Amino acid sequence: MEPDDHERSRGIAALSLPSRIAVALGVAAATVAATIHIVMMFLQVTPSNTVTKQHGAAVDDYVYPEFEQNWKLFAPNPLQQNVAVQARTEVRRADGRLTTGDWIDLSARDAAAIRHNVLPSHTQQNELRRAWDAYLANHDAEDRPNGLRGDLTERYLRRVVLFRLGAERDGGAVQRVQVRSATTNVAPPPWSDEKTDLKPAYHELAWWPVTTADLPEAKNR
Repeated sequence: MEPDDHERSRGIAALSLPSRIAVALGVAAATVAATIHIVMMFLQVTPSNTVTKQHGAAVDDYVYPEFEQNWKLFAPNPLQQNVAVQARTEVRRADGRLTTGDWIDLSARDAAAIRHNVLPSHTQQNELRRAWDAYLANHDAEDRPNGLRGDLTERYLRRVVLFRLGAERDGGAVQRVQVRSATTNVAPPPWSDEKTDLKPAYHELAWWPVTTADLPEAKNR
């Protein structure tokens, strides 16, 4: 065996003591993080028990909305509607004037990024859609929170939208943001006699004031 091969064969033992300690700490941290994640996901899907009754809020805070489980491998009733999430902003210009921008189709942006992309990102495919679905699941028909996660899903949707739009637009700082969905029925196939209204239906939310915590730059402060 050549000397170089012998050195490579020693692996971690060939590292200095500080390097070995750093590697060991890194492996330990990764193991702990993976263990916590697995335990949290297990508790989220397991039937109600003593642990989930006592610590259910902490589990939900960890899981929702990023790691929510949605096991729909076989859809007995496929979606027959296209739902687009759109947003517009109210901007304060340098001269103090407030102006309202046009509606921006964020779902169309995601679709354009996915189209012809053999490896689309999870963010492009699911982030905006899941944020909107989570909001609807935790609010009633009047857009009032119907559970403990109502405020969480509202803040999450607002931050997802502002991450896409940015803190400044049209020459000014964003003061408020408004979100809506445009739901359009899928046209029936040519051979079908079914008649479907293809006019979009809108679900428009109230204007939300933008806070510093909502802005993408806040995480770097």
